[in-house]
Amino acid sequence: MVTKDYTAPSVFQPENLLREARRQKGIPDGNVPEICVLDPDGDICRAMVASGQARRNPFWACYHTDLYDVVHETETFGVVGCAVGAPFAVLVAEQLFASGCRFLVSVTSSGQIAQFGPTPCFILIDRALRDEGTSLHYAAPADFAEADAALVRRIAAGLANHVPAVPQGATWTTDAP
Repeated sequence: MVTKDYTAPSVFQPENLLREARRQKGIPDGNVPEICVLDPDGDICRAMVASGQARRNPFWACYHTDLYDVVHETETFGVVGCAVGAPFAVLVAEQLFASGCRFLVSVTSSGQIAQFGPTPCFILIDRALRDEGTSLHYAAPADFAEADAALVRRIAAGLANHVPAVPQGATWTTDAP
């Protein structure tokens, strides 16, 4: 049995992949927006492009996805559509952070472990039940992947008066993002 060293640095560096994509595709150096969104189904991305609210980011050097810049009021954020599957979503996330992203939101769907009410609904996820996911390779075994407690508290405070209410709880996941 192979013993995993969860503290060892990764042998994969997204900067190397981005450098080669830039060279091969003739993409100039530059940063992506500091706030980005992964849209696994691509619905948000397609709607923004169709309405003319999004333009392709000229600095995104990913081989397999496009990043679109969207301006909302005074904030620009990036949207990547169709980053489906945990390993691929992590690859895209690592490339986003290497390209200047500082805050990433993954918009997706999942199953409820405890019934919170009628669906569809929003849930502030504080932990995710782990299964066979990608994190098997980079995080020590545990039943749950726990969200940063301080971040969850801040988000919960910001959602305190949201209508409809946004409950806090667990979900099931293949756990990579």
